[in-house]
Amino acid sequence: MISRRKFLGSASAAAAYAAWGSTVSYATPLNLPLGIQLYSVRQQLAKDYDATLAEVASAGFTEVEAAGFYNRSAAEVKQAMQKAKLHCVSSHHPFGDLRKKFDEILAFNKELGVGYMICSSPGPKDPTPGEGGKPRAMTIEDWRWISGQFNEMGEKTKAAGITFGYHNHIHEFDQLDGGVPYTELLKLTDPAKVTLELDCGWAMVAGHNPVDLMRDHPNRFSMLHVKDFKLKPAGGGEAKVTELGLGDIDYRPIFQQAAKTQKLKHIFVEQEAFDMPYMESLKTDANYLKNLKV
Repeated sequence: MISRRKFLGSASAAAAYAAWGSTVSYATPLNLPLGIQLYSVRQQLAKDYDATLAEVASAGFTEVEAAGFYNRSAAEVKQAMQKAKLHCVSSHHPFGDLRKKFDEILAFNKELGVGYMICSSPGPKDPTPGEGGKPRAMTIEDWRWISGQFNEMGEKTKAAGITFGYHNHIHEFDQLDGGVPYTELLKLTDPAKVTLELDCGWAMVAGHNPVDLMRDHPNRFSMLHVKDFKLKPAGGGEAKVTELGLGDIDYRPIFQQAAKTQKLKHIFVEQEAFDMPYMESLKTDANYLKNLKV
């Protein structure tokens, strides 16, 4: 399975707008539409785009966040979303793409009516490969620089009626020489221009509780990614992703804290790997959110 960063780097940068379906499923903890990041079904979409969107809808999801459209035109994507009764409200783009073709990506998102453009992975100020041809590791100065880039991008998207934001993984919480990247992002990005999409699962893997982050920064997060991990797998090793409700992350206190701010607008399941047949997995995630009481 390819990594998320490699996938996003190679995926076509695009987004789609579609009309709401006649029936809306809700993530009951916050009474928000039930959303999914389409990276979850990247392999299925590559095989049969239209059928996979229909299956996503049949699992109970009504909102989607894009992560590439497999060389389809905006018109083709829009038609497919409308047919499946899905509403694409956000799109993910790696910084490498945003850096090279920002105006093109913005124009495409503007044309389709997507409300959010999210940077899904960062990049250093110097984009040339490092030793051995590998990407350069981000320094704290790179994070400070990219925060300024996000402010500039956010100013441009705001003028077009689109909100710019950033989605975290785990390295944003690393202790680097000079500081912690996520601290720098919170400090240096302008809340009027840059929102944050908090990936709760990856934050937990990195040792940071989303409850604390939202409590300390109540007006910075407008979207959540929800995923579960077995944080301490039997036999040791790294955290292992699993379906919602089957791992170690309790989302009740997370949603309780999220409910205290009106800034939050969207919730997206992101199922990066499956522990069961994928349709069963999607339904497990959807049912977890629909039945969760906080």
